[in-house]
Formats: sequence, structure tokens, C-alpha cells
Amino acid sequence: MSTTSPTTTEVSVSGMTCGHCVSAVTEELEALEGVQDVDVDLNAGGVSTVTITSAKELSPAEIGEAVAEAGYLVVANEA
Repeated sequence: MSTTSPTTTEVSVSGMTCGHCVSAVTEELEALEGVQDVDVDLNAGGVSTVTITSAKELSPAEIGEAVAEAGYLVVANEA
């Protein structure tokens, strides 16, 4: 039996200002294969932290595309 522990990915997203923004981003990210949970720490008008829990590691491109699909931008959180 294989027990793979979930992977947690944290990204910074700019442009979210309200609950509707959070829902849009959450919905797009949850549509990605393997995503189990999306938690958004909303910083209205600033950079919000989005924590994604998934069964497998997600590529930054996948995450970026999903966030862009919702109309927002992933900003670099580390060099």
C-alpha cells in the first residue's frame, strides 16, 4: 500500500480584493488534477497568500495558468 503524503504549495497572488476574487481563484485551482484543498489568506488590494494542498507536486506553470484564468497574477515569493 502506498501512502503518499499531500504536498503543500504556497504562492503569492496579487490583485485579489474580495471574497469573490477568492472564490474565483479557489475554483480554478481546485480544478487542477490532484488538488485537495485551497486556502486563501486575503490581503485586499495587496499580495494574498494562497496555500494549495495536493496529492502530487504542482508545477508553477500549472498554478500560474489557473490563477491567470481567474484573472489574477502569481507574484514571485522567493528569488
